[in-house]
Amino acid sequence: MGWLWAIIVGFVLGLIAKAVIPGKQHIPLWLATICGMIGAIAGNAIARGFGIEETSGIDWGRHIFQLGAAIVAVLLAEMLYTAMKRRKHERV
Repeated sequence: MGWLWAIIVGFVLGLIAKAVIPGKQHIPLWLATICGMIGAIAGNAIARGFGIEETSGIDWGRHIFQLGAAIVAVLLAEMLYTAMKRRKHERV
């Protein structure tokens, strides 16, 4: 069940990150999901570093860190994906 939740949270974070970033991102949905999963893991680690542990109710601080990390991951993935795609087309 843990993997299912990781995929669901990654999917949602990836979509939100793509929506927040201005312009059109060309990365596929599966890559945005992976970026969201990476963002969730990194955001949890950053929140723990700032002393934000699980609280009763909604952990808004932790979620903000997760979304911020997902946005950074999507931006990096977008840059790498478009650079790789461009290099592939230059070879042909």
